[in-house]
This record gives sequence, structure tokens and C-alpha cells, in this order.
Amino acid sequence: SPQAERGNAPPLHSVERGPGGEVDSTAGPGGEVDSRPPGEVDSTARTHVAERLILLTDAEVFGIYKPEPRRRSPLTRRTVTPETFLTDLQPGDYVVHVEHGIGIFRGLVTLNLDGVDNEYLQVDYAANDRLYVPIHQADRLSRYVGVDDRPPAVHRLGTADWGAIKRRAKRAVEEVAEELLEIYAAREIAPGHAFAPDTPWQQELENAFPYVETEDQLRAIEQVKRDMERDRPMDRLICGDVGYGKTEVALRAAFKAVMSGMQVALLVPTTVLAQQHYQTFAERLAPYPIVVEMLSRFRSRKEQETVLEQMAAGKVDIVIGTHRLLQKDVRFKALGLVIVDEEQRFGVSHKERLKKMRTEVDVLTLTATPIPRTLYMSLSGVRDMSTIDTPPAERLAIKTTVSQYDETLIRTAILRELDRGGQVYFVHNRVMGIDQLAQRIARVVPEARVAVAHGQMPESQLERVMMDFVAHRYDVLVCTSIIESGLDIPNANTIIINQAHRFGLAQLYQLRGRVGRGAVRAYAYLLTPRDMEVGEMARKRLEAIAEASDLGAGFRIAMRDLEIRGAGDILGARQHGHIAAVGFDLYTRLLAQAVRELRNGRPGAAQVADETLAYVAPLQEGIQINLPLRVYLPPDYVPDAALRLRLYRRMASLLSLEDVEAMGQELADRFGELPEPVTNLLYQLRLKVLALESGVQSISVEAGQLLIKADGLETINRDALQRYAGPAVRVSRRQVWLPLHPNQATWQAELERLLRLIHRMVHDPGR
Repeated sequence: SPQAERGNAPPLHSVERGPGGEVDSTAGPGGEVDSRPPGEVDSTARTHVAERLILLTDAEVFGIYKPEPRRRSPLTRRTVTPETFLTDLQPGDYVVHVEHGIGIFRGLVTLNLDGVDNEYLQVDYAANDRLYVPIHQADRLSRYVGVDDRPPAVHRLGTADWGAIKRRAKRAVEEVAEELLEIYAAREIAPGHAFAPDTPWQQELENAFPYVETEDQLRAIEQVKRDMERDRPMDRLICGDVGYGKTEVALRAAFKAVMSGMQVALLVPTTVLAQQHYQTFAERLAPYPIVVEMLSRFRSRKEQETVLEQMAAGKVDIVIGTHRLLQKDVRFKALGLVIVDEEQRFGVSHKERLKKMRTEVDVLTLTATPIPRTLYMSLSGVRDMSTIDTPPAERLAIKTTVSQYDETLIRTAILRELDRGGQVYFVHNRVMGIDQLAQRIARVVPEARVAVAHGQMPESQLERVMMDFVAHRYDVLVCTSIIESGLDIPNANTIIINQAHRFGLAQLYQLRGRVGRGAVRAYAYLLTPRDMEVGEMARKRLEAIAEASDLGAGFRIAMRDLEIRGAGDILGARQHGHIAAVGFDLYTRLLAQAVRELRNGRPGAAQVADETLAYVAPLQEGIQINLPLRVYLPPDYVPDAALRLRLYRRMASLLSLEDVEAMGQELADRFGELPEPVTNLLYQLRLKVLALESGVQSISVEAGQLLIKADGLETINRDALQRYAGPAVRVSRRQVWLPLHPNQATWQAELERLLRLIHRMVHDPGR
């Protein structure tokens, strides 16, 4: 430039966007740093001739483009917790009521009591007993999940049987809680490697991530780093749906470990997935002096021996491999982190080896559908758990169709994908006959280039077919479930699964997750034989996978799998009977409650992660609220009864006034202006939250007056309460009476004011 010819070249500044959109400035050639404040810089080069400054973003200099984060409404983010799935009650389901035991759910019914219409949940018990559960107590019910698929015995109302069963289960879970806390305490005091804080290179690697991280992803990364920097072994489960960014969490953790001079082993279930992870890690880490290697049957014996020697000498930083990594001849110089992708795919002996590793090194487990035992261990706080349940901004749900085998449907599905330039997986899980099936598909769709892939092919041939499919030299890949785990081919957006009834639920979910990983609508077809009746359990599995087509359903699939197969041997034979007696949901809640109560005052045990226990709904006291108010979601406001039921369950589980407020905003946002029964329902939920936190057992109308019964009154200055409440209110040792004003708005305001007063005095006895 003319400026440069005059020896007057402007300094060059690379402006790089940080993870939160902030700007990092690097020094120009003269060592000077542009110290302008952090701010947004768009990717348009600007020239300030007056200042002799040319400002370029990384988009112009390095070709790094990071998509703009889409502003996400807080209402679209749904936390997936175990009971999220258990809310999907259907009439005819067995349910467990915390106080009354096992019955059969019959649906929502409208009853007129004392001249007021309200909606209730009807549960039938033995001997024609019937229970109508008020909406605000919907959280007292959960779907029954036993140890197998046998139906449970239904209880009678008003007998002592259920109380005795619950007491026995409570004693049993206290024993289990003791054992779990001992395991946890041992883990807390076990010596581990404390990794160093993040380096500038770590920041650089994270800034180069070409996508915008979701909130959940950032939280999971933060939790993993925090664990790694502690001096006890990490044992964390990352539960995130297929394609939600678990690999990036693993990559950042691996990089952090290497920056502290330690080696990393990434264990994956299949050779195909090992190859894919190897390419991902090698590409992302190429700018850094990090040696990434792969150990799988895609490597020759001689190559494997070389890699093993280099690992033992500390010359390999990250090794990615199948169960080959768990064999006895594998030696590391300084292994610091083991990352396990989809642990449920490994055999018993492999899991035992992993179990031993857990006490020695940091372990990070990635899963989309946690197996029941893993799920249970995390829920009870023995393993820490992070969930990533927010989909990437552009992600669309997969359209799922269950159908009998139909070649017209197959042709239509394949041609539709080919017309938009995409590719198709055709999964057939029998190696015998797979070549004939591929020939048949080629005859049905002669326009398509068809290839075959299965695990019994020679390694070199399998690798070549997979690489050719990635390079789009084939349109349809007829394959076994070898593609099940983690394979990421963004251009393949239709999957056809033949004989889908033969697959397990988690397996179907994983297979379907191979498509729909970009911003394109994906399609999944689950085919069953034309001439065969599909069994009851297989039918339930296919229904469940078709229903769980919404984004982030992996956790629900795990719970549904638990339900179809039963909770089984999650805790071994000793606890088998207790889970069968009270159901998995109540059992887990009793266990979490026991862990919460027992962990206090124990060295190490207090560290049982609150963030993990938060996944189990606490077992609250039952609050009785019986007021002359219409409280329900009117059918003309929320017409779908199943959706009303889900909302009732969610609303009954709210634990803070802020949650109730947010729920009101969500209802208004989704369904429009709140009608009176809905504002009354939110009012009742506010009373319930205040009552729960104040030792109040019931709020009702008796003898024409409002009556609050509360053990919590014994802990406060009742004379002061009487003075604050006024002469119209009567305060006794465990009761408060106040007039029922003819005007509804007046008595509602008075009652809420009084409850807030009691709440304040219970939490601040000095007032």
C-alpha cells in the first residue's frame, strides 16, 4: 500500500471473539496492544485511515466463522429429570400414591363438591375403593415401575398394609444409603491427580470451536474442569442427547489433562467410532504439539505394537480405541484421564476393569441413554452427573414412522433423500442375507449407489466402505448396527431400520440418532415383518421410540426402558423385593431422602453433589388445601387432557414462589390470557409453597371460617403473630382461624398475607 511504501504501515490487530462474544486483541508487530474495551465486532473489515488502523476479525484473517448465538426464550429450555417421563400417565396405568399405595389410574374427572366444580385425578383401589386426588397433590402420584413386567398387587384404602410396606422399604434404603455414602466417602479421600487451571492454549482451543455452546454444554464443561482440578478422582457422567455436544466436552477435558502432562485414553465401543473420534481429535488438535493415536483393528499388528511402545514411553498424549485399550499388554507412562463413550456397550469383564480404574484416575463417561444402573448410581449421588438437554440452535426433531415392510415406502423414502442430495442408512441386523438384501434394495431403487458394511468384513474393506460413504461415493449404506454409536455423517438424514422389533429401546434410539445432526429435517422408518405378529414388549418399544421424537428424549428413553423391562437387578437381589413393593420412583425418592439425611455430619459424605440429588424430586409432606375455589385448567383453555395432566404434575412439583411465577408466565405465553380457574390454581400453588416451608399441614374452611393447621406455630412467637395479624384472627398453639369474608378477593388476600407472615416468622424467629 502507499502507506507501507512510505514506511508507515499500520499495525495489524487480530480481533478474536471469546466464548461469550468478548473480544481478545493481540499485539501488532511493534508490540503495542490495542486495549479497546470488550465488545461485539462483526465480520466486516473496517478501515480507520485517520488512526492508520486496519481492524480485521478472525473471519477475514483465518477464515474462522462462528455462528451468531440465537437468543433462546427461557421457556423453550426444559430440564429433563427422571419424573419428567413419569408424568406421561395413561388411563389404566398402575400408579403409586405416596400415602395410599398402588392403584390404577383412571384419568381426569370433574366433580362438584360443595357447589364448586374442580378437576381431580381418579385412582381405583382394591374392593371398589376410589381416590380423587386434588390437582395440587398430583405430585403424590407416580407411575409404577417394578422389577419386571408383572403387574403389582393393588392395595385397599384405609388399611395399615401400605404403611408397613413403606416402613420396610425405608429401613432397606437407609442400609443402601449407608453403603453408598461409604463408597462416596472413600472416593473423596482417595488420592487423585489435581490438574492445573486452564492455560492460554485451552482458551485458544475453546475459542476455535466453530459452534455456539449451549448453556448446558458450558455448565457441563465447567463441572468437569472443577472436578479435574480437585485432588480426588473424578467420576462424572455426561448425559446428553445424540449430537448435543458431548464429544466437545470430552475433547476439552482431554486437552486440559494433556496440558498438565498426563495421558488420556478415550474408550469407544466400535472401530468405526474410534476412527471417527480419531479424525475429530486429530483435526481439532492439529495446531498443538499433541500426539493423538488410535488402537483398534483398523490398525495392523505392527502399527498396534508401535503405538503400545509409544504409549508406555509417554510419547502418545491421547489414545483412542475400543476394548483393546483394556487388555493387559496396554501400559501408560502417566494415565490421568479415561473417557468412556457409551459404557453400556461394554461387557462385564471390561466394566470390572473400568471399575478398578475409577479409584485410580479421573473417569468421564458419556452417554445418550444411560443404562438403569448408571442412571441409578447418578441419581443416588454416587456418581456426579451433568445433563446437556438443550438442542443446538438449528436442530429439528426427527420425523419417525412405524410401518410394516413395504418396498414402495422404501423407494419413496430413499428417492426423497436422494432428491435433496442426501444419503440413507438401511439397517439390517443379520449379517446372513445382508448382501441379498442390498441387491434387492438396488433393484427397488436402481438410481441409488448401494454399499454394504458389517463387522465381519475384513478391517481394510470395512474402513474403505465407510470412508467412501463419508465421501458420498455411495447413496445407501446397507449395514448392521455397527453404525449405532456416535457415527456422525451430516449428509445422511434418512434411516430405515428393518425388523425394528428385534432391537432394544436404547439401541433403536441410538440408531435413529445417526441422522438429523444438522439443520435438515431427518426421517426414521421402523419396519416390522408383514407376515408376523409383533410381541407386546416389542410393540411397546416401537410406540415409545415413535412417541419420544422430541428433542432431548434420551433421558426419557432410559426411564421408559426401565419401565418396559423393569428395574431388575439395579441394586442386586437384596433390594429387589423393596423396589417391587413401592415402585422405582418412590424407592429412588426414599433413597435420595435417606442420603440427604445421612450425609450431614460425615467426613466426605457432605460432598454428595446437590446438583446430582437435584435430579430426584424430594419427598415433600402432603399439604391438604380445601378452599371454595375453582382451581383447574379449563378444557377450552388447554383442550388436550394428556397435556393438562402433564401440566398438573409439573405444577404440583413446583418448590418456590419464583417457579410458580414463571409457570404463570409460561401458561400465558403458550395458551393466552389466564382465566379465573387458572389464576386460582396459581394462587393455591403459592399457598402450598408457603405452607411447605412453614410447617403448615392443612388449609381449609370449617364452621364458616378459614382454618390453618400448623405444627410450625410452636416454634414462633404466637403473641407477636396475633398482634401482626389483627383482632379478627385467632391464634392458638397449632391453629389459626380467620374470617371467611363474603368477597372472595378479600379473603384470598388476607389468607396469603397471613401465610407469608407465618413463613417470615418461622424463618426468622427473632421477629
